[in-house]
Amino acid sequence: MTENWQEAGFGLYVHWPFCAAKCPYCDFNSHVSDRVDHARWATALQRDLRYWAERTPGRRLSTIFFGGGTPSMMAPETLAAVIEAARGLWTPANDLEVTMEANPTSVEADRFAAFADAGVNRLSLGLQALDDGALRRLGRQHDVREGLAALEVSKSVVDRVSFDLIYARQDQTAKAWETELRQALDLAGEHLSLYQLTIEPGTVFARRAAVGKLRGLPDEDRAVDLWNITQDLCAAAGLTRYETSNHARPGTEARHNLIYWRGGDWLGVGPGAHGRLSFGTARLATVAHRAPGTWLDRNETTGSGTESEDALPPAEVAEEYLLMGLRTRDGIDLGRLRRLGGDVDASSLGRMVELGMVSTSGDRLRTTEAGALLLDAILAELSPIEP
Repeated sequence: MTENWQEAGFGLYVHWPFCAAKCPYCDFNSHVSDRVDHARWATALQRDLRYWAERTPGRRLSTIFFGGGTPSMMAPETLAAVIEAARGLWTPANDLEVTMEANPTSVEADRFAAFADAGVNRLSLGLQALDDGALRRLGRQHDVREGLAALEVSKSVVDRVSFDLIYARQDQTAKAWETELRQALDLAGEHLSLYQLTIEPGTVFARRAAVGKLRGLPDEDRAVDLWNITQDLCAAAGLTRYETSNHARPGTEARHNLIYWRGGDWLGVGPGAHGRLSFGTARLATVAHRAPGTWLDRNETTGSGTESEDALPPAEVAEEYLLMGLRTRDGIDLGRLRRLGGDVDASSLGRMVELGMVSTSGDRLRTTEAGALLLDAILAELSPIEP
């Protein structure tokens, strides 16, 4: 049976790899550069879109997401050219969601109106903290005053605005986080992304931690307290946790990210971008060349910066659906999991239900509020088996 992957939508992810500075916690594919040939990059990105449009005809494009790196460092003309090309190569949804991640510096905020004119209708701002000392520790290039000013500008140019905060930071107390989050909720409109600080391998923070120079991180008990504060305050403010780290008023969820979590199709272009595309019964995993120079050279010589295209085996497809879907409040459809070639062990599932970690209703499997805090352990228990 052919699975309808596009039922969850078809999206485009565009990776802009350049940043003004590398944050010490960041493990994304980002590169510091102050000299970028924007015209050359605009041409290359359009070329990659044409390459993939020939292989994905007739699809309805429901979202575009510009991530990075720092997409707000793009020339508005570059972004406009990519949006225009995408709209012409696929059939755009009437309510096409076009999101751009943005740094809240005054230099970039001055261009928000131009990005909106180019077609962006949703901005996601990396505020990261509402405390100047924390921003300095996180290596950010803005202070609170500048960040809040950028937030006001973003609200004036697009209807849909979200911003990110990082918590479980060094020396952060429960009381301090509660105060900061209450301020954030007063500022927020429809959506907040709230991430616990994680120390990712290969980052500056990881190297500091390895030599004992990253002190004051919360222990497990304090991290749980911070999580509970986050859930309680957001729920009371009407921003439901619809995914592990994302909260929104009903109906205002980030539709592009829902494509990932619900197992839809998306095309990834730009250095290091990943994609998932379905062709009949095949599920293709695509990866673009990671280094910007290599990506650009391959794009200009072959028509695409794609490095690999691999058909995923059914067991891996099923596992991916489980891993991504259980991050959401909606959970997964066990019937779909079986159609994809996987299932969960009945005894493991029963044990998780008995412990109050997951719940089932018909074929729908979800984590409970208690289970959402222990998602990694639940996933280890429920790793799909062949039916």
